Amino acid sequence: MFTMVVMSELSYVLVTPYTIAKSRTGGVIARLLSRLDLELAGAQIIIPDENFVNEYAKVLRKQNTKGDLTLLADYVETNFISGGRAHRILFLLFRGTDACQKCADICGALYAENRGIESLAGETIRDTYADLIVDSNDPEKVTYFEPAVLTPRNQKDADMDLRLIARLLKGKENIVANMEYPDPSKIERTLVILKPDNWNYASSRPGTIIDMFSRTGMRIVGMKIHQFTHEEALEFYGPVEAALREKLAPVFGKKAAELLEKEFDVVLTDDTKKMLVEKLGKECAGKQFSDLIEFMSGIRPGPDGKTKPVKTMIMVYEGEGAVNKIREVLGPTDPLKAPGGTVRREFGSNIMVNTAHASDSTESYQREQAIVKIGKNTLQEIIEEHLR
Repeated sequence: MFTMVVMSELSYVLVTPYTIAKSRTGGVIARLLSRLDLELAGAQIIIPDENFVNEYAKVLRKQNTKGDLTLLADYVETNFISGGRAHRILFLLFRGTDACQKCADICGALYAENRGIESLAGETIRDTYADLIVDSNDPEKVTYFEPAVLTPRNQKDADMDLRLIARLLKGKENIVANMEYPDPSKIERTLVILKPDNWNYASSRPGTIIDMFSRTGMRIVGMKIHQFTHEEALEFYGPVEAALREKLAPVFGKKAAELLEKEFDVVLTDDTKKMLVEKLGKECAGKQFSDLIEFMSGIRPGPDGKTKPVKTMIMVYEGEGAVNKIREVLGPTDPLKAPGGTVRREFGSNIMVNTAHASDSTESYQREQAIVKIGKNTLQEIIEEHLR
């Protein structure tokens, strides 16, 4: 019997400097994640160098079988580096069946068949975010072009591009520095984690949350897809364990007392209630902490433990007052107490499953970024493994 083997492909989407600068990154990611049945295998903010720009433009011209990539090559040469300054690009790596074709379809064509405003449906990313303006007297002359995203048409082209990108990433840290501030002493960095509950199924949630954070005006200077080890999760959340027990023990103790009084039709003494808090309440609170570690890492310790694949997206935001501005948009730990319009109010479920984390101080940022090794990104390794 003949069995068809379905090959998994590796493709990419580059989000252009202009799209990032205009805070459209979240919208693009939301469209990609909600419409593609592909795995987001990696993500990284990159800064191109002149060699990459020249080689990438050269490759695009070589791939120009349909006569439309010359415009894109010119764009790369002009806009990836301008005025002597290299600009941020977001590189997203997707893996799955027909990845190249699916990414190309959702990104959209460079040239729309009908350029009239009323004909644009907003179906593709370029329908929504790209611009192509031609001279009214000469339809062949393009006066303004912004493609929003770049993606290859097929695996052969993708592999050519990925080789260039892997060379660019080699030896580079995961956090970029391409901005000179008037007063660097006022600039902070803060860590944001989009937790595993955002990745249970294809959804626009991660992109929508990024879009909400964009209202702060802070710049994304680092990004990676990360799976916490059990040890990392314990170290990351270790400082909150005691506070969690202290906060939740009375809640569980009170609930246990209410259930017992109702079930047995008795009135418990204050000493009994206190004992329930000290014993049962603290045990239940400890269980909540263990559940948190399992939620973040996918690993339950012990002989009967289980492991399931979970992932997070980690980002570093930079700017003046970054810590407080990001946390204002995030909202309090308990989603039920968070103000309307905050991330946790919109998407959080409870204290544990509250959709995102953000550093509460610059000191916390320093501790947290070391635990998750934010300076290292496995994206280059994934590409090199694919190209072998």
